[in-house]
Amino acid sequence: ENYSKKIIDDIISSIIINISMGDFNLKNFGTFKILKKKERIGRNPKTKEEYKISARKTVSFILSKKISKFYE
Repeated sequence: ENYSKKIIDDIISSIIINISMGDFNLKNFGTFKILKKKERIGRNPKTKEEYKISARKTVSFILSKKISKFYE
């Protein structure tokens, strides 16, 4: 149990380090990319109140074609 948690934590930290340098491709698994989102106006659907959503960076993941063919 503790050993598997250590492996997962190491994988995640490795992905974070590599993404910070640019796009990160794990062969036969997928690609992580950094997307830069611009500032925009959002709206609360319940109250219709508008507010500003600040510019930010997000991470996108694209599954490899070898894995995605299992989900067709």
